[in-house]
Amino acid sequence: MIAILFYDFEVFAYDWLVVIIDMVEKKTHVIINDKAELEAFYEAHKTRIWVGFNSRHYDQYILQGILCGFNAKKLNDYIIVKGKPGWQYSNLLKSYPLLNYDVMLNTDVGLKSFEGFMGNDIRETEVPFNLDRKLTDAEIKQTVFYCTHDVEQTIQVFMRRTQEFNTMMYFIKHFELGIEYISKTKPQLAATILGGNRKGASFDDEFDFPILPCLRLNKYKHIADWYANPENHDYEKKQGKQMIAGVEHTFAWGGGHGARAKYSSDGVFIIIDVTAYYPSLQKQYHFGYRVMDHPENFEFIHDSNIAFKRKGDKKARQPFKIMDNAISGQMKQKSSALYDPMSNNAICINGQLLLLDLVEHLEGHCELIQNNTDGIIVKVADYDRDFEVLDDIVWEWEQRTGMRMDFDTYFGTIYQKDVNNYLLVDRETGAVKRKGGYVMKLDDLSYDLPIINKALVDYMIHQIPVRRTISECQDLREFQLVSRISSKYTRIMYGDKPLKERCIRIFASTDPNDPGVKKVKASNGRLEKLQNSPEHCFIYNDDVKDVRVPDKLDRQWYINFANKRLEDFGVS
Repeated sequence: MIAILFYDFEVFAYDWLVVIIDMVEKKTHVIINDKAELEAFYEAHKTRIWVGFNSRHYDQYILQGILCGFNAKKLNDYIIVKGKPGWQYSNLLKSYPLLNYDVMLNTDVGLKSFEGFMGNDIRETEVPFNLDRKLTDAEIKQTVFYCTHDVEQTIQVFMRRTQEFNTMMYFIKHFELGIEYISKTKPQLAATILGGNRKGASFDDEFDFPILPCLRLNKYKHIADWYANPENHDYEKKQGKQMIAGVEHTFAWGGGHGARAKYSSDGVFIIIDVTAYYPSLQKQYHFGYRVMDHPENFEFIHDSNIAFKRKGDKKARQPFKIMDNAISGQMKQKSSALYDPMSNNAICINGQLLLLDLVEHLEGHCELIQNNTDGIIVKVADYDRDFEVLDDIVWEWEQRTGMRMDFDTYFGTIYQKDVNNYLLVDRETGAVKRKGGYVMKLDDLSYDLPIINKALVDYMIHQIPVRRTISECQDLREFQLVSRISSKYTRIMYGDKPLKERCIRIFASTDPNDPGVKKVKASNGRLEKLQNSPEHCFIYNDDVKDVRVPDKLDRQWYINFANKRLEDFGVS
């Protein structure tokens, strides 16, 4: 077992404490205002991996700062109040190196939201962090309780994200890097593996990207011409709406896409996806290679991703898939050693133009349902007749571009809200393809309004009325709406009552005496409605697992909500 510690710091004006859970020795350590004890623990465990939530930006610097003898509150305010990166506080922090692994991803909104999604207790401590005095014994005890709870929740999130951790460990071992690289982000690790060399270099060719000579556009050539025109070399500009194969499209510097909105239909649908599109373009045309000292490492990662996909070995593929996708995104990040905006534009623009090329050649042989970043969905009138024609067109496109396509055919029904939200079901095999927050398969870290998701999916796949799904459910957690406010808001109001929590679990209520919830904007004090919240609701921030639905739950509110979302998918 890998030697891991989970930890979390709490800092007040005149007190600090840390809770550390040792997964090897199965012990919980609590250190309060004792620098010597903390230093002794650090020295005894500095070869361990210390795991926290947002610890890359906060906790590791609090630990290092205390060991350096700095005032924990001043360092806390430097990071939290002033919004400055902890590493800038002092070079002395490096005197205490830490193998820190952060469970938090850059798309996360906070640990409390995950606690809420998992159905766990999200109540917060009664002890304010702005107290201008020493904490009492009772306040210390309460803070330790809630801090311990947060560390336990961090462990739960980590266990649900072990693939992220295993990916880091796999590539650290494979490329014989030091274990200290566990403290890096995946993009930072990728830049090291690829030998990113951009830092300090200066390129002035951001818009001098090539239009690939393999492109064969006629009817829609004006769209490619727009990107090549220097007058349009401004990221704020985008082309006017374009009708492509009967579908309205948007083309801008982030790419192009189009879809039939609020669309549902029966028939034969074919998903034509480019395999690992952006990384495949990068390898085929060497985009971004000029900022890599070791492009062969990129090719190893990418080729392994494709090879394991072809073999159907999902477990072996996982680390390569994660890292392959992490690489191309670095070319637009100025802080990355792989920063290369020209290559990023080349991939993004050519990627969409080549798909447009494919759509142009398919037009007249099928009905376009949607065109997105890495593939298209079409409908055919006669599968036996039309598939061979489509296959020939796609084969010619593959030979010309160097890309490879995957085909998935569904004899059934599609429900499509927009380009990023759809569900396809094969009525013969039962196979389902779904994309987007409204219909995606939820897990414990995305369990928000799950009853709405279930009602939509049950209807789309099994034609079960949403009223039946919602009326028969007796599990309160299925109805939860987890809402968290950002730093742009000062607090949540439940009617006229300010709440201490910044993350709450909401349920629609039939009781007219139950008020609604609003958030207070920091800049002007204006009240704003919490997104998707009902007019009347009750709040349940305790552990909600295995709690039965109370009589006052307003099921009709959820039924109306689900029906409204069904309308968004073209169901009248």
